[in-house]
Amino acid sequence: MAGYSAIAAAAKSLERVLTDRFALDQPVNPLTTTTTVKTRAVLVSADDFNVAGSSSVIKPPVLSIFLVSVEVNRVMRAPWSAVGSDDHRSHLPLDLHFLLTPWASNAEYEQRILGSAMRCLDEHPMLSGPLLDTSHGAGFAVDEALQVVPGDLGPDGIMRIWDTLDASYRLSVPYVVRIVRIDSDVAPSDPPVLTAYAGATPGLDP
Repeated sequence: MAGYSAIAAAAKSLERVLTDRFALDQPVNPLTTTTTVKTRAVLVSADDFNVAGSSSVIKPPVLSIFLVSVEVNRVMRAPWSAVGSDDHRSHLPLDLHFLLTPWASNAEYEQRILGSAMRCLDEHPMLSGPLLDTSHGAGFAVDEALQVVPGDLGPDGIMRIWDTLDASYRLSVPYVVRIVRIDSDVAPSDPPVLTAYAGATPGLDP
């Protein structure tokens, strides 16, 4: 069962899978560029899109993974609530909406990075077993799996995100990771049992 760190662990799983693929594909070959830095995937926050800042983790060649929003999956909310009524735990099913953006020294390299990432996620639409990050305390169940599917923001939706970030538009593709489930750590204790005696009335007699 995954605890509160499930969101971060799901994002780290996506980061690791894509970085491993870039190591195989080498979308930007260090031998043909002026840099020896290998292509990688990296989680970013809104502040990191200020690439002029020295603290930004976006250092090309890289694919940034930006968590745009987190939504409760309303289709699975009722079934997991029913499970919770049996095991006395809370189970919150979530959809994570990501924006993948390639960064490189030229348009060709950016498109190669994005193509490698999209092929990887199409070949591995389910993250399970060793593909899931377990080093950050998520505690995924043995049979747990996360589905990775293309998002459906549309051009206008993507443009609104970039306007919100107050950054220049860049080539980006949305993806959704689901179902990321946050479970309570400990089941609540049962209420004390009260014994009732039918027909009994209080009295002073021993």
